Amino acid sequence: MSLLRRRKQPQPPSPNEDSSNGSDHEERGKGNRGKKPAPAQQQQPSSSSSPPPPPSKDATRRTKANWSCVDSCCWLVGCVCSAWWLLLFLYNAMPASFPQYVTEAITGPLPDPPGIKLQKEGLRVKHPVVFVPGIVTGGLELWEGHQCAEGLFRKRLWGGTFGDVYKRPLCWVEHMSLDNETGLDKPGIRVRPVTGLVAADYFVPGYFVWAVLIANLARIGYEEKTMYMAAYDWRLSFQNTEVRDQTLSRIKSNIELLVATNGGNKVVVIPHSMGVLYFLHFMKWVEAPPPMGGGGGPNWCAKHIKAVMNIGGPFLGVPKAVAGLFSSEAKDVAVARAIAPEVLDSDFLGLQTLRHLMRMTRTWDSTMSMIPKGGDTIWGDLDWSPEDGFECNAKNLKTNDSEVSKDVNGKNEEVHPEPVNYGRIVSFGKDIAEASSSEVEQIEFRDAVKGNNIAHSNTSCRDIWTEYHELGWGGIKAVADYKVYTASSIIDLLRFVAPRMMRRGSVHFSYGIADNLDDPKYIHYKYWSNPLETKLPNAPEMEIFSMYGVGIPTERAYVYKLASQAECYIPFQIDTSAEGGDAKSCLKGGVYLANGDETVPVLSAGYMCAKGWRGKTRFNPSGSKTYVREYSHSRPSNLLEGRGTQSGAHVDIMGNFALIEDIIRIAAGATGEELGGDQVFSDIFKWSDKIKLKL
Repeated sequence: MSLLRRRKQPQPPSPNEDSSNGSDHEERGKGNRGKKPAPAQQQQPSSSSSPPPPPSKDATRRTKANWSCVDSCCWLVGCVCSAWWLLLFLYNAMPASFPQYVTEAITGPLPDPPGIKLQKEGLRVKHPVVFVPGIVTGGLELWEGHQCAEGLFRKRLWGGTFGDVYKRPLCWVEHMSLDNETGLDKPGIRVRPVTGLVAADYFVPGYFVWAVLIANLARIGYEEKTMYMAAYDWRLSFQNTEVRDQTLSRIKSNIELLVATNGGNKVVVIPHSMGVLYFLHFMKWVEAPPPMGGGGGPNWCAKHIKAVMNIGGPFLGVPKAVAGLFSSEAKDVAVARAIAPEVLDSDFLGLQTLRHLMRMTRTWDSTMSMIPKGGDTIWGDLDWSPEDGFECNAKNLKTNDSEVSKDVNGKNEEVHPEPVNYGRIVSFGKDIAEASSSEVEQIEFRDAVKGNNIAHSNTSCRDIWTEYHELGWGGIKAVADYKVYTASSIIDLLRFVAPRMMRRGSVHFSYGIADNLDDPKYIHYKYWSNPLETKLPNAPEMEIFSMYGVGIPTERAYVYKLASQAECYIPFQIDTSAEGGDAKSCLKGGVYLANGDETVPVLSAGYMCAKGWRGKTRFNPSGSKTYVREYSHSRPSNLLEGRGTQSGAHVDIMGNFALIEDIIRIAAGATGEELGGDQVFSDIFKWSDKIKLKL
């Protein structure tokens, strides 16, 4: 047995044997046939022999050949999954205070959130609060759909994870679109707003809208019985939310209930973005007699509303809405299109992204509520605009002063801002945008004969119908030949390129300035969301706040060009090659920028509270007090701050600590005067004085 234990295993053949030819192997095989194998001692080398040599290059090459691309992919996926699960385990295993500890170690002690700060000051619940979300921020869910939407009952089609967009995009577009004739549901489709605070607390997981404000209000004692989210289907025209869903009636009933169950304390209403216009419509609807109105009587608002704290309100509309309706673009979309035109413009696999987007959004009547109001009187014309002289300096957006610099010879030289014609909301070509008005030769387009477009007869084009298919080359050329459009001619432009959309919109919205507000025609609901064609309620004790961010370049006017012709194409697009002369220029990528919150220019957000409603005017006959509260934008200092606590951006401002503190103080019983009155960083009062509007 001891001898057997000492026996060693057979060694692999030497490299010389491996490299021998096949005939040598055959001869040795033949010679060994019939012979008994030699004893193990004779076949194996002694224990003192050297270790076996490494495998040959051929053997190594054969081993590598067995490692395939699939193995590499599986290995990579395995590593990613393992790392993910490890990080997830560590995240759940660490103490809840650890992330805050790391953040404070890097940035220093964090200030108390407004809710905690004001709780320490002794503030408690007093006035119930009502949130009115804006466009696109409220969730929508499916209640009835076509075969392609099987299994999506009461699943969110808007908001949430948007998982079904990726799985069935054309089905999603079909269900998110409204009827082109009625502006209501298509046959066999019912999409309805999500209800409760969850309707708009987060837009998608991790991206807050109202959640931070709700959490801070909860710190001083607020809960669902003292808070109400006035969710509505933001795609519909304002009056149609009542026709289809009785949403305005529900808001009226819930406000009355909140007042009755909270000791008679009036509500503080907090609308955001388009919700500002929606609630403006509501205040006229609730007092108007039925069947057009809610029948609350002329004193309903005075009895039920303490304050309306408007956040980022597009009172006078936004130029961004023009670009969206005209070419389904905005600054960000235009930049993405310039970087990768094949993604948004490609017909590959029938994606046609922008055309499907236009087909869908042009059925949303609410978008027409944000077309600029007041015409050239408010927004300017070919020769002037209220913001004339504004300097687009990213470091200091609120100054209009000229600068003094030195030329190459060392002499002082005064540098003036590059002149910008903001009144020209749409210009075809940079040269037209900058030319003197006497040099601009316009050819009338309103009565132009629309030509025939071969795409109109194409089946695939009818599937993504956008009304441009009926415009033809004659109509397209007429639009471009007019060269430049101001706020007054923009309305006619949209009526020319999208007549069906504007026919629906003209029933629900108006964009002018009332000469006589006592004219019986202004009783109609189409005027109620235009602050220049309606009166505020008879509520002298009600306070109105205009709260918005400043210090962010915001879209104000556009340089357009004709797009290259293609099947089913959108014929106009922003000319991203149009740039200003230097870094301080207001022209960036075909878009003229002004001061604002990235979406709403200061002029639109601030004018009514700065001048139009200030004191007793024909638009504010009872003299409700108005306040302008601006919040200067400050970027987060590091990634750990998330979207920042001092942001002035249109949605991110909802997490601005200063704004939240102002809201909580008013909800807890303070007045606008106790808040400090106006807080202004821009030139809104200076610009408002330039507007010659009869008040």
